[in-house]
Amino acid sequence: MAPVRTTCAYCGVGCGIVARRTGERSVEITGDPDHPANAGRLCSKGTHLGETVGLDGRLLHPMIGTKRASWDRALDLVAKRFRATIAEHGPGSVAFYVSGQLLTEDYYVANKLMKGFIGSANIDTNSRLCMSSAVAGHLRAFGEDVVPASYDDLDQADLIVLTGSNTAWCHPIVYQRIQAARAARGTKLVVIDPRRTETAEEADLHLAIRPGSDVALMNGALAWCRDHGALDEAYLAAHVAVPENFWNGLGEGSDLWSTARACDVPPSDLRRFYEMVAATPRMISLFSQGINQSLRGTDQVNAIINLHLATGRIGKPGAAPFSITGQPNAMGGREVGGLATTLAAHMDFAPDNVARVGRFWAAPNMATKPGLKAVDLFRAVDEGRIKALWIMATNPAVSMPDAGFVRGALARCPLVVVSDVIADTDTSRFAHARLPAAAWGEKDGTVTNSERCVSRQRLLFPPPGEAKPDWWIIKEVACRMGWRTSFAYDRPADIWREHARLSNYQNDGARRFRLDGQAGLSNAGYDGMAPLRWGDAPFADGKFSTPDGRARMISVGQVPVAAPLTRWPMTLNTGRYRDQWHSMTRTGLSPKLARHREEPQVEIHPEDAARLGIVDGGLARVATAQGDSLFRVSVSAGQRPGELFVPIHWTDRTASGGRAGLLPRPLADPHSGQPGFKATPARIEHVDTAWRGFLLVRDDLANRPRCAWATRIAVPQGVLWELAGHGDPAALDALLPRGERVEAIDRARGSRRVAILADGRLAAALFVAVDGPLPPRDWLIAQLSAPGVAPTLLAGCAPGAIVDRGAIICVCFDIGAKTIAAAIRDQNLTDVAAVGAALGAGTNCGSCRPALAKLLAERPAEETIHASR
Repeated sequence: MAPVRTTCAYCGVGCGIVARRTGERSVEITGDPDHPANAGRLCSKGTHLGETVGLDGRLLHPMIGTKRASWDRALDLVAKRFRATIAEHGPGSVAFYVSGQLLTEDYYVANKLMKGFIGSANIDTNSRLCMSSAVAGHLRAFGEDVVPASYDDLDQADLIVLTGSNTAWCHPIVYQRIQAARAARGTKLVVIDPRRTETAEEADLHLAIRPGSDVALMNGALAWCRDHGALDEAYLAAHVAVPENFWNGLGEGSDLWSTARACDVPPSDLRRFYEMVAATPRMISLFSQGINQSLRGTDQVNAIINLHLATGRIGKPGAAPFSITGQPNAMGGREVGGLATTLAAHMDFAPDNVARVGRFWAAPNMATKPGLKAVDLFRAVDEGRIKALWIMATNPAVSMPDAGFVRGALARCPLVVVSDVIADTDTSRFAHARLPAAAWGEKDGTVTNSERCVSRQRLLFPPPGEAKPDWWIIKEVACRMGWRTSFAYDRPADIWREHARLSNYQNDGARRFRLDGQAGLSNAGYDGMAPLRWGDAPFADGKFSTPDGRARMISVGQVPVAAPLTRWPMTLNTGRYRDQWHSMTRTGLSPKLARHREEPQVEIHPEDAARLGIVDGGLARVATAQGDSLFRVSVSAGQRPGELFVPIHWTDRTASGGRAGLLPRPLADPHSGQPGFKATPARIEHVDTAWRGFLLVRDDLANRPRCAWATRIAVPQGVLWELAGHGDPAALDALLPRGERVEAIDRARGSRRVAILADGRLAAALFVAVDGPLPPRDWLIAQLSAPGVAPTLLAGCAPGAIVDRGAIICVCFDIGAKTIAAAIRDQNLTDVAAVGAALGAGTNCGSCRPALAKLLAERPAEETIHASR
C-alpha cells in the first residue's frame, strides 16, 4: 500500500510521520524526513504508534445506558435532551468539555455550535490544564495569543533556558534539536526545575529552585540586566509600554542575595545564571507545565516575557520566549476559540468581535461573555447549574484536580454524554450516552503544533464498527437541534475553508492569526496540504496586537511561598513519564512503552525516606486534603528534600493506586483558570503488605484484582499484573483461567507458584511470596509466546544462570540498565555514540540518550582512568 504522510498523535512538537499499512489493522511507522518539525526523527511514543492501533477496548457502537443503540436514536436523544435543557434552564445550563486530542476541524464545529447557536461560552478544554496560563500571559503582553518563536530559533540561539520543562522526556525531538545546537555552535543550556531530571543532568547549569519562586528568579534576572547595562533602551522606547513605577516595583528583594534566599539556590549559581543572561542576546526561554500549572502561572509567564521585552530579545533569530504545548492540537484549539475565555480566530468577547463573528456565522444566539473555565465548570455541574454536559476525547474523572470531587459531580449530572474511542474509561462510567469516535489513523483533518505549524492528519484505516469523526457527530447533533443549513459540512475540507475565511474576515492586520491562501483551497489541495506555518516571524517588525501596537510590560511580584504545614509537611509535584501519555488509553496498549516505568512511582529524597522509614521499591501512601493513593517508592537524590513527585497516567482501569488526579487542590490561577498541579501540601507514609506477587495472563482480566496493590502492564501476547496485599493470597486463584494446573508450594517461605496450561502452552502464571525473592519477569513473559512448556516453568527461569538486565532504558531495542552498565565497563565505552555502536541503544528514537549519558557519568572514576590509558 502507498505510504501516507500524517502527524503524530502525541505531544505538541507535531512530528511528521510516514505510515505504511501492513495489514487490516497494522501499520509501520517511520519519521517523515521532509517534515519541518522533526526531519525524520521520532521519540519512543511516536516510533511505537503501530502497537496502539488495534481494536482492544474500543467503543464501536453508540450506547444509551448499557444498551447498544443506532446512531439516529443516540443523536436524537442528545439533541432532544440538550434542546429541552436549554428551553427550561437557558443556554448557561449546558456545557461542552473538549480536548487537545480533537482535530482543528472538530474543535471548530464544537465551538461554533456552543458559542454561536446554543448561545453560551461554556465550552472549555483539557488544554485549560496545560497551557492556558501561557495564553493569558501572551494576551496581557502582546494583545494576542501568539507564540513568537519557532524551532528554527533553537538552532540559532546561544543560550537556551528550560524552565519547568523536562524536555528530554516530554518533548524529546525538541531536546534532540537543542543538543544538536549545543554540538554545532556551543549553545549553553540552563535548566530551571526543582527536580534533577534527565534534562537537568546534561545542562551547563541546573537551578533547583523552590517550587513557586519563578517570579522572584525572573524579576531578579531583569534587575540584574538593568543594573549591568543589558537592557535594550531603544527597543523599550520604540516598542514597549512600561507601567509607571515598573522599575521601582522590582525594588527590594530582587537583588542577588535576596533572590537566592527566595529561590533556595546557591548565590554563586544564581550569579552565574544572571551573568549568562546578561551577556547572551540570542536567548530562548522555553517553558512548559512547570510554569503554567501554578497558582501564579500567568504572572510567571509574564515575568519571563518581561525579561525578553526589556532586553529586546523577541522577534529576532534565536531570541524569544517560547511556550511549548503538551497536546497534539492544543494550539489548534486556541486558534478556533476552544477555550471558554476566547471567542474564535484569536478574537475575544469585545462587542465588535461578538458582532463580527455573529455576522460571519449568521449566528442566531451569540454568546456575549466568557464561559466557565474547567474547574468552575465542574463545580457548576456539582451545584446543579450545569445540567447537560458533553465530554469529548478526554477523561476528566482522572485528569482534573480533586478528581474524586469531579466524579461526584458527574454522578449527579442529569445528562452526561461522552464521545470517545474507548468503551470503558473512568469518565464514561458516568455517561448516559456514549458515542463512538474515530481514533488517530481513522480521521482526517489538521493539527497545529507549538511553533504554529499546521499539519495534516490523514486516514490510514476506515473507522471500525460504527465509529465516526468528531466533527460529524457534532454537526449531526447541531442539525437535529435545528441548525442544518449552518452545519451542512460534507468533509473536513469544508470546515477548514470556513475556519480560514473567519481568520481573514474583516481582519485589517490587528490580529496576527490569519490563514492566508487557505480559504479557497480545493478539496485536492486540502488532501495534499504540506505543513505550513502561519505568522512568519511574529513581531519581527516590533508591532504587537495591541491598540497602540506596543507590547506591555506587566508588573508582577513574588508572593511568599507557603511554609510546610504540620499536617502536610511535604510538597507534591505531578508530571509525565517519558513513554506514557495522559491516562494511557493509547500508550497503555504498547508492551514496549510499558517497560520504561512499569508502575506508578512516588519519588522521594533519600533523607526524607530514611527519616520516614520509607523503603526504595516498597509501597507508600501519599495523602493530601483531597484524597490519598498508593505508589511504588523510588528513592531519588534528584528530588529536593521535603518534596515528592508522582506521575499522572494511572487510572482505576490500570491500577489500584497511582491516582495522581485525586491529590491536587481544585485551586486555579486567578487570570488563566489553570489549576496548580505543581505544589500541593502532602504527606507520605510507608505501607506494609503481607505478601507480594505477580499474575501473568494471556487474556486480560475482566476486572482489576482486588488487593492493596495491583498494576496492569502490557506485555507481548498478554498482560502482567504486579500485586501485593493482605489476607490469604489464595483468593487470587479465582482470577486464573481454566486449564491444566501445575503448582509448587513452599510453606516455609509462604510462596505459591501456579501455572495454567492450555493446548500445550502457558495460559497464566501466578507467583506469590511472603518472604524470599520473586523471579525476574522477562523469561516468564517470553513463555506466553513459546510453542511449548519449559520444564523449569515454576522456577521462573531458564535452566542455568539467571541474567538480570535491570530496568529497561532503551525501549526501542529492549535493553536494560545492567546490560548497558556491563558493556560500558567491559568494553571501555566512553560516550553515548560508543554505547550506540556497541548495543544499538539510543540509535533509533534517541529518547534514552540522556539516561545513557547518566550511566556513563556514574561509571566509577578508576574505570574511567583505566579506559583513558
